[in-house]
Amino acid sequence: MAYASTNPYTGEVVKTFADATDQDVQAALDASYAAFQSWRDAPFAERSKVMASAAKILRDNLDDYAALLTLEMGKVFGEAKAEVILSAEIFEYYAEHAERLLAAEPLPVKNPEEGQAMLVHEPQGIVFAIEPWNFPYYQIARIIAPQLSAGNTVILKHASNVPQCAAAFDDLMVKAGLPDGAFRNLYLARHHTETVLNDPRVCGVALTGSEGAGAIVASVAGKALKKATMELGGSDAFIVLDDADLEKAVKWAVFGRHWNAGQVCVSSKRLIVADAIYDRFVDLYKKGVAALKAGDPMDPATTLAPLSSQKAADDLRAQVEEACKLGAKAEVIGAPVPEKGAFFQPVLLTNLENNPARLWEFFGPVTQLYRAKDTEDAIRIANDSPYGLGGSVFTQDTKRGVEVARRIYTGMVYINHPTMVKADLPFGGVARSGFGRELIGLGIKEFVNHKLIDVVDIDAPF
Repeated sequence: MAYASTNPYTGEVVKTFADATDQDVQAALDASYAAFQSWRDAPFAERSKVMASAAKILRDNLDDYAALLTLEMGKVFGEAKAEVILSAEIFEYYAEHAERLLAAEPLPVKNPEEGQAMLVHEPQGIVFAIEPWNFPYYQIARIIAPQLSAGNTVILKHASNVPQCAAAFDDLMVKAGLPDGAFRNLYLARHHTETVLNDPRVCGVALTGSEGAGAIVASVAGKALKKATMELGGSDAFIVLDDADLEKAVKWAVFGRHWNAGQVCVSSKRLIVADAIYDRFVDLYKKGVAALKAGDPMDPATTLAPLSSQKAADDLRAQVEEACKLGAKAEVIGAPVPEKGAFFQPVLLTNLENNPARLWEFFGPVTQLYRAKDTEDAIRIANDSPYGLGGSVFTQDTKRGVEVARRIYTGMVYINHPTMVKADLPFGGVARSGFGRELIGLGIKEFVNHKLIDVVDIDAPF
């Protein structure tokens, strides 16, 4: 599958890695299941110690881990450090809360005199994780921290352009004291996905990625009768109502669309602005985007990173061109970006109301802009999407904001803020954005057996 580190800023191929062999895969499955036999019974104190240790190692080596993110996928160094810290926070969350989240739950049965019923939450085996390149550490942490804390073991297939980041987490967990085999990164070829999912020791798959990848993997998992969670694409609506704090809303819109170079499933891709403030908002937004500085992602002054690869930039350019052929209007914003590196000039797209491009996800610094006649129209536009991941509503009347949020068909909505990723908040969507949830108690329970145990009075009727 050509696993390789290619610096998106220079185009230099730094290092290449060979695909795993069939023998490597079988050895990893054997080791993972052997580790599961003991890890499943490890006390929570032992699991918690490993999670806390992983967090400490990340924090103590912040710059080293962050530099690897910037090298492999081009992330601005400041954002790379923030991702390392977020990953540490996820480990810390489960170190503190896993035991409580998995505690046995007494059930309120109709007749308590018959007996005592409870749900216990037990690990099931190996979880197969398939993760993307845009947040190489965060994506791993948000699956392995809960699943290892639950007593499962994990095999990882990471994106082919971040092999060193994947290997770094393999090494991290060894240093943190995780038993050998309990977490394993493999440079898997595509055909290995079916091999892994068909193994009876694998209890399910957690995928974050594109719709196409999700459809293929979900189909394989379905045939194997395996549980799957899918965190897929998004085209988040960023609704600005007529009473919003305009300057602050613009600031968040610029950030929400362009952090991580716009390569975020929950970035603010569709700006839906009330007619009464539309012109002022657009003027300020253009100025904000124009102020972004493209350059070396290791330079603290850089605020617009290159895309993850030249192919990503070329594909996005072709997508914009196709949207324009279908009637969209594209306006280039800001100074020209460097010719060297996988940079993409920020673009504002309008005239999308009856354009098929309104239904697409643009994974990079391309903004879709819509003028809403009123609140009802803003809700209509927001829901005119095959996706349902995150979203935002900006208003100074928070009650009004919550009412609008309830009517948006999506997994997450934030009032007066772009969709955030936090260690202590759930993540997930609906419709073409996938199914299942990650993080907090929802995430830790995705791949456990919710077993009923009912202690029944021997003389109770059937």
